[in-house]
Amino acid sequence: MNPPVSVGASAAASGEPRTVAVRVPATSANLGPGFDTLGLALSVYDELTVSALPEGEFDIEVAGQGAADVPRDGSHLVIRAMAYAYEACGRRMPGVRLRAHNVIPHGRGMGSSGAAVVAGLLAAKGLLAGDVELGPDTLLRLATELEGHPDNVAPALFGGLTIAWVDETGPQHKKLIVHRGVAPLVLVPGFTMSTALARSLQPLQVPREDAVFNVSRSALLIAALTQSPELLMAATEDKLHQSYRAQAMPETDRLVRALRAEGFAAVVSGAGPSVLVLADGPGGRLVAADIAAAATDTPWEPLMLAVDVKGGTVRDHTEGAT
Repeated sequence: MNPPVSVGASAAASGEPRTVAVRVPATSANLGPGFDTLGLALSVYDELTVSALPEGEFDIEVAGQGAADVPRDGSHLVIRAMAYAYEACGRRMPGVRLRAHNVIPHGRGMGSSGAAVVAGLLAAKGLLAGDVELGPDTLLRLATELEGHPDNVAPALFGGLTIAWVDETGPQHKKLIVHRGVAPLVLVPGFTMSTALARSLQPLQVPREDAVFNVSRSALLIAALTQSPELLMAATEDKLHQSYRAQAMPETDRLVRALRAEGFAAVVSGAGPSVLVLADGPGGRLVAADIAAAATDTPWEPLMLAVDVKGGTVRDHTEGAT
C-alpha cells in the first residue's frame, strides 16, 4: 500500500490542510506555419487555490469563463490532471478543495484545456512538495500525455515562445524570448470551435511543396519573433492547416484575410476561432482592432496582451505556512 501523502510540516503546525495557489497563462499555438510545434504564452491567466482534503472528498467552486459548464466532481479536468500526477508518482490522491477563477476563454483557441491540465499538475506538484519532486521534464511529459500534443502545454508551463517536439525520450521544448517590438492582439468571437473537429478537417497527407513552404516559414517565424518583427507578415504564411479549417470558421477566415490584406500578421489562434495578430509595435493593435470591428458581421472582443515570460507558477498558500 502506498504511504499517505504528507501535508508538510508548516501546514501540520498550523492545523490547516496544505493549500497551494496556481496561476497559468493562456497560450496560442501554431502561430501560422508552426503546426503542433510553436506556442506563445499570453498575459491572460486562470488562477486557482487547491487544498488537500480527506480522500474521496471534493469541494469545487468555479467562477468566470465556463463556470456554468465545468463539472464539480472528480471529472473536472484540473482534478483529473492532479490524479494523473499522483498516480505517476505512486501516491494516493487526496480529496480536493478547488477554488478556480477562469479568465481564459473556453473553446476559443487560447489553450484553456492545456491551462487546466498544467494547473492540475502544478497543484499536485505543490501538494506533493517535500514528498515527491515533479521536475520540468516530468511535468511536460505528463502534460503532453494528457493533452495529446505539447504545443500549448509547453508555453503554459514555461512561458515565452516555445518550440516543442517529441523524440524517442519523450516531449522536449526550447524556450525563446520574444522581441520587445512584437505586440500580440487576440480577437475573440462569441462562438466556439471544437479542437477535435478542427483537427479532423485536415488531410493526412499534404503536397510536398506545401510541406517545404511551411518548413521555410516556420524557420523564418523564429527569426521574426526573436529578432526581426518586420518579417512577421511573410513568416506567418501557412499552407498546412488554416485553409482546410476555413470551411468550419468562415468568419474567422474572413477576418484573417481582411487583416492580412491591410498588412497585419494575422493567423488563427490554435484551433480557432479566435484570431491572433502579431503586430509590429503596440500602435498597430488599435488599427487592427478597428479593422476587426468593420470586417465581418461578428463582434470580436480585442484583447491587447503581452507575452508572458514566467509560465505557470505554484506557491504555498497555507494559512500560517512559513
